[in-house]
Amino acid sequence: MISSSKIKSVDFYRKIPRDLTEASLFGAGLSIVAAIAMIVLFGMELNDFLTLSTTTSIVVDNSSDGDFLRIDFNISFPALSCEFASVDVSDVLGTNRLNITKTIRKVSIDPHLQPTGAEFHPGPIPHYIKHGDEVDEEIVEGAIPLNGINFEKLSHQYPILVVNFYAPWCYWSTRLKPSWEKTAKIMKERYNPETDGRILLAKVDCTAEVDLCKSHHVQGYPSIRIFRKGSNLRESHGQHEHESYYGDRDTETLVKTMENLVASIPQENQRLALADKSNVAKRPAPLTGGCRIDGYVRVKKVPGNLIISASSAAHSFDASKMNMSHVISHLSFGKAVSPLVLSDVKRLIPSHGRSHDKLNGRSFINDRDVDANVTIEHYLQVVKTEVVTKKSSRDHKTIEQYEYTAHSSLAQSVHIPVAKFHFELSPMQVLITEDSKSFSHFITNVCAIIGGVFTVAGILDSIFYATITLTRKTELGKNFR
Repeated sequence: MISSSKIKSVDFYRKIPRDLTEASLFGAGLSIVAAIAMIVLFGMELNDFLTLSTTTSIVVDNSSDGDFLRIDFNISFPALSCEFASVDVSDVLGTNRLNITKTIRKVSIDPHLQPTGAEFHPGPIPHYIKHGDEVDEEIVEGAIPLNGINFEKLSHQYPILVVNFYAPWCYWSTRLKPSWEKTAKIMKERYNPETDGRILLAKVDCTAEVDLCKSHHVQGYPSIRIFRKGSNLRESHGQHEHESYYGDRDTETLVKTMENLVASIPQENQRLALADKSNVAKRPAPLTGGCRIDGYVRVKKVPGNLIISASSAAHSFDASKMNMSHVISHLSFGKAVSPLVLSDVKRLIPSHGRSHDKLNGRSFINDRDVDANVTIEHYLQVVKTEVVTKKSSRDHKTIEQYEYTAHSSLAQSVHIPVAKFHFELSPMQVLITEDSKSFSHFITNVCAIIGGVFTVAGILDSIFYATITLTRKTELGKNFR
């Protein structure tokens, strides 16, 4: 059995009797300073241990979200009608998707960007619209010309007023003219305006009646509108609710459409237009000239374009009157991150996300009185940022976001003005990783602080004590001589 005396022999901290030690004022002061230094350094080390630290590196993009990227947006166009607003996507690989509607929502807005009604449903529009073959025939004027003065009178006089808003320079208006005039003549013979008076076909030259066409938000030519007299009179603006017609434009189809409209109205009662139950290609016309477009599109991860413009396969547009001014409420790339997760990332990296909403809330306005045919372009450089947070010692959470820089410009164009977003994705990504700090490293540093301060203080005390002792011996030697 090992005796206690042998165990005591391995004691590193042998005790010196207190009577054999000597205290000094300098030693006491140095001890207080050393204790304060230990406390301060311990606090600094503890703060460093509790503070989150990250490592930022640039690596090749190894996205886990596949080959496609989602673009979310909410953009308001005060001067672009929902009737013709089209969202298109193209890229350098030859992808060209036109008039995307499945993931897009359109709402008519007023000049103050306030919605004026329910969601605008475009409905199916024929890719091919049939026109008549009466081009070579002598055109007999049958439609009644309208202007700002007689339009209101006739719209309140006839249960159904069908108007062709056209432009003489428009190719499609020229194609429609023979069929329209012939249809108007036939309907006038069948339903005499003086004796029957249930329907009237008219026309408006939008190059001469600019204000009248503008008041009905006509942006594409020709626009065939069906005005109904009766209980659906809009009290707010004194105009009738009306519909846009998108069917075939040959004489036979037009006459059949007009007959269906007339059939819904009893001849003896011309005051109330009943609901039309015929299946013709028409839908409610926009109530205002602006449109808010929101939704998302999926694009390939290659340089490409998101284009918003006025588009139609059977209408013409006056480029000098198109204004693509817009206000961007939201534009982002990638999957949406929940506010809770985003707050965790902000706590870890306060500077993260500052360029994520680079264009949000910005307005891009073109004064058409100064410049016409102006295309507004945005050049976006997109880079992926991946944040790896450590929720626990064994659990990691990866958050992926896309940030971008934006440069915008207004450029003169010979074509129909558009709002174009050029995007280009970087092949590299920013990887931000939370650095974990081990508790053992913290304890080691604390011990080093305590031992280091204690040792340094002891050295200083020894030097001071040796200096004082040497000085006293020197003085005693001088006195002895």
